[in-house]
Amino acid sequence: MAYNLLKGKKGIIFGALDEKSIAWKTAERVHEEGGEFVLTNAPIAMRMGKINELAEKCGSKVIPADATSLEDITNLYEESMDALGGKFDFILHSIGMSPNVRKGRDYGDLNYDWFLKTLDVSALSFHKIMQVAEKKDVMNEWGSILALSYIAAQRTFPDYSDMAQAKAVLESIARSYGYRMAVNKKVRVNTISQSPTVTTAGTGVTGFDVFHDFADKMSPLGNADASSCADYIVSMFSDFTRMVTMQNLMHDGGFSNSGITQGVVDYLTNIDKSSSNK
Repeated sequence: MAYNLLKGKKGIIFGALDEKSIAWKTAERVHEEGGEFVLTNAPIAMRMGKINELAEKCGSKVIPADATSLEDITNLYEESMDALGGKFDFILHSIGMSPNVRKGRDYGDLNYDWFLKTLDVSALSFHKIMQVAEKKDVMNEWGSILALSYIAAQRTFPDYSDMAQAKAVLESIARSYGYRMAVNKKVRVNTISQSPTVTTAGTGVTGFDVFHDFADKMSPLGNADASSCADYIVSMFSDFTRMVTMQNLMHDGGFSNSGITQGVVDYLTNIDKSSSNK
């Protein structure tokens, strides 16, 4: 059901790859709620995904941009303002990539050039997006800028590797630039720490299926899926959350505040019984 929460609002959505991605689901929900937007992704990601299908469905323009390039971001903003007819009310940063994770490098044997690439793509790009936005004055007052994070910024998870550091930097940038954008532009900046989600990027992490099942048992409400995350993002883009800024917002079914749940107790008990019967 749509409520016209974003009627008249305009923005940019970074990172839609395919129908599994949170950015894709968000674009669909923003469109349903009356928002207009430009879709963007790095040229190589656009070749791998289906972004043009999404653009056709939502009546949106696609403008390629490397979010690590200040020149590309500047061009993206200029073309997007022309396409949308004005400044932006929202920006979604749904970008993350680790060459070390993709290529299976152990955390104790990282390629540091790749590590720097992880930080640039997954975290520093968020700073660049806001720095150019501030300098070019592209945001309307009371706008909303969001990035997607993960609880590995606070806790250690096997095989998440240098992406954990990237998410920690991402959340720190949201606080520091969030203060600046609030004081100077009356724009709010937040991160959403999402449950492990079945996306093309997420399933590339070793052991994802096992951890996804564990997190579901550890979350009193179960894992939050991509569609529910899109709903949350819409609420954060709306005028109902105008005073929320500089926050890392947990959207994880209660995982982050659960010590242990009955689901995990039952699961481990069944394993112990099975082992004892052998």
